[in-house]
Amino acid sequence: MQDELFEILPSQRWDDRRWYADQEDRTSFDNEGMYAINEGETEGIILGGNLCTFGLLRGTEYMPSLENSILFIEDDDYSGTPVEFDRNLQALIHQPGFEGVKGIVLGRFQLSSKSSKEELTHIIKTKKELNNIPVIANADFGHTDPKFTFPIGGRARIVVNKSVLINIVSH
Repeated sequence: MQDELFEILPSQRWDDRRWYADQEDRTSFDNEGMYAINEGETEGIILGGNLCTFGLLRGTEYMPSLENSILFIEDDDYSGTPVEFDRNLQALIHQPGFEGVKGIVLGRFQLSSKSSKEELTHIIKTKKELNNIPVIANADFGHTDPKFTFPIGGRARIVVNKSVLINIVSH
């Protein structure tokens, strides 16, 4: 780690197998990189993780304030079907303080989730609460490898236009 701002860069290739699976005979895929769903630029506090697990905090004293946050969320192949992702995202949108979310970064979905770029874009575009915040998809975190770790409670800056930029500002 370092104290200075750093940019999150996409990996050249990625792998969808469990980390403990055969380490010698692994199939990897070319990484198409991150893509923009909604354009914009913002900076905020990093929150998130697995969407289903993060959702377990709803209604508890442990649910963090969403004020001035950028959500880094992903889903696994157990609950990561497009329908379940849509439902869990909508439940999060209904949380008090969601209007304080300033941006969203989506981690790469596993192949078995059957989540296409078009389907994820459609889900995001159907949420009026997300219309005016930047959204990036296919970032290298979640249940695929390699992955970057993000500092919960740190700060990120995202710039989304024809290209995407994620900077970890502080951690």
